[in-house]
Amino acid sequence: MSGKTFTAEEVALHNKAGDLWIIIDSKVYDISRFVNLHPGGAGVLLTKNIAGKDATEAFFGLHRLEVLLKPQYARLQIGTIQGQQETVKPLAAGEASQVPYAEPAWLSPGFHSPYYTEGHRAFQKAARQFFEEVVYPDAVKHEEDGKRISQDVVQKLCELNIPAMRIGPGKHLKGRTLMGGIVTPDEFDHFHELILNYEVGRLGTRSYVDGLLAGQVIGLPPVLNYGSPELQAKIVPEVLDGKKFICLAISEAFAGSDVGGLQTYAERDGDEWVITGTKKWITNGTFADYFTVACRTEKGYTVILVPRQDAVSTKAVKTAYSSTAGTSYVTFDGARAPVANTLGKVGSGMQVVLSNFNHERWMIVCTSLSAQRRIVEECLKWTAQRVAFGRPLNAQPVVRARLANMIARVEAGQNWLEFVTHQMNNMSYDEQSDKIAGTIGLLKQYITRTGRETAEDATLLFGGRGITSTGMGKLIENYHRTSPYDAILGGSEDVLGDLGVRQAIKKMPKNARL
Repeated sequence: MSGKTFTAEEVALHNKAGDLWIIIDSKVYDISRFVNLHPGGAGVLLTKNIAGKDATEAFFGLHRLEVLLKPQYARLQIGTIQGQQETVKPLAAGEASQVPYAEPAWLSPGFHSPYYTEGHRAFQKAARQFFEEVVYPDAVKHEEDGKRISQDVVQKLCELNIPAMRIGPGKHLKGRTLMGGIVTPDEFDHFHELILNYEVGRLGTRSYVDGLLAGQVIGLPPVLNYGSPELQAKIVPEVLDGKKFICLAISEAFAGSDVGGLQTYAERDGDEWVITGTKKWITNGTFADYFTVACRTEKGYTVILVPRQDAVSTKAVKTAYSSTAGTSYVTFDGARAPVANTLGKVGSGMQVVLSNFNHERWMIVCTSLSAQRRIVEECLKWTAQRVAFGRPLNAQPVVRARLANMIARVEAGQNWLEFVTHQMNNMSYDEQSDKIAGTIGLLKQYITRTGRETAEDATLLFGGRGITSTGMGKLIENYHRTSPYDAILGGSEDVLGDLGVRQAIKKMPKNARL
């Protein structure tokens, strides 16, 4: 970019085809050669209110800032306007947004929280920078092409032990260096884990959020909690180090939230299990090396770790979001697994399955709420910069009313989530199952329902851009299309709402009367 400065009058002289300059946020661009390549046509740029003029308002009414940062467009800048300074600047890597309500309050200057320490703040900044610089480009690429997460990104995640941390505090972190040493395994708590899930959720690429080894987050804990020491010694390191992939295989076409209706059957044959059946909508299944499988047996439900083999086949299930998530239909056609791969006791599989749900649902709440908050930020920006009827959109009372509802939803959800996370930090797993399993179910129901309300509000605010998969409304379109996933995965809303109420009824004092 040239260091030259120009006056607005000098720029105004370049206002025709073959000699066309414009001003955007104090920067001067020579678009003479670009004009015929403009996706919207040359005519848009040759109009009297654009050619040779300050086109800042018009540009930001049609384009995202990131467009100007792309090399092919940044090189069109030839100088700046004398005496002016740019006002629209990209955030530095790791920097928190200054847009009100774009971040949880604890990340906003001047606000306080009883839950987070300076250590959490340092951890969040490092995580934000890593996800923006390393993960986000891969997320955008594979959300579009449908391929699985790049192996080099997996390795970089594992170097910082992010996959291990997303499983939560525990013995699996012992001896590992977390986020370059910012936090020790003993210091790591569920708020650090919440921070990681928050950074995952705000990527704005819903399918990649699941493709980012979500199968491991829900498929490895049964091995950690119920596998034999020998099995753990083999499986856990290779999965946490990114050498192998694992997924949780419970749902079937026959049974989703009705876990008791599973049909996949496992039969003993000497020292092996022979597994026959199918599983559907299995996240990461297309590229998994291990499957944590819930099966029927003679003695009741049993969970077995099944390695990929010729008798295990997977095919992609086409859903509303990208195939980068690896959503699959899995067929076990006489697949074999050693009896030593049994997770928990034979016949106690329901306990193994149910014990996994609290953490899975909490994780979904974290990423879902983060995605919803990102949409609130998009809407606050859009309604400030979009001019209609001669005024910004946010000058309209009906628009402000929608924004108020969106803000109230994420702030209520954030406070509820942080309260639950604090309980997780101070309760044993048995206490969590007894006291907050229902609360987590109700929280997930609330977050996913409000998420779809926010998706609808955002789409109406963005109009046609909100249903266009590229450009200004791309995050809105992705969120509107994919927000129902969170209402289904990990247990549907109605089932979880009922769980919460049933747990409350169970704890009603017998002497309670009006």
